[in-house]
Formats: sequence, C-alpha cells, structure tokens
Amino acid sequence: MMMFVAQVDARKYEAKDKHRIIFETYHSLKPGESMELTNDHDPLPLYYQFSAEYTDQFEWEYLDKGPDVWRVRIGKK
Repeated sequence: MMMFVAQVDARKYEAKDKHRIIFETYHSLKPGESMELTNDHDPLPLYYQFSAEYTDQFEWEYLDKGPDVWRVRIGKK
C-alpha cells in the first residue's frame, strides 16, 4: 500500500483555488515524499505546468484514470 504525506481532493475546491492548493501542498513535501491528487478529470494541464516549472524535480504516476475519478501520485525528487 502506498503512503502519502498529503492528499488533495481537487473536487472540493473552486477552480480558481485548485492549482494554488496543489502547488502549496507539493511545496510542503520533502524530497522523497509524495502526495495524492484526486480529481474529476484528467489533470494533464497540471502535469504540463509541473513539467515547465519543476523539470526533473517531480514524479507523476497515474493511480486511476477515470472515467469519473482520476488519482495521481505526485512525488518530490
């Protein structure tokens, strides 16, 4: 079973707050730790933002790929 230091259920937040909360949670991680993101759609745009801003500093692993719930493990390297 995978252990997460933090979990963010993006479905609970308004669209304007989602990315801020996700990135605040990511910043709180120590290297080697990971968080779980739950969403109601593929968070691929978020992946592209991580790739642009944190090249080679994060890990991205899909745990569930919809159609109703998407779960991603985001790890800090």
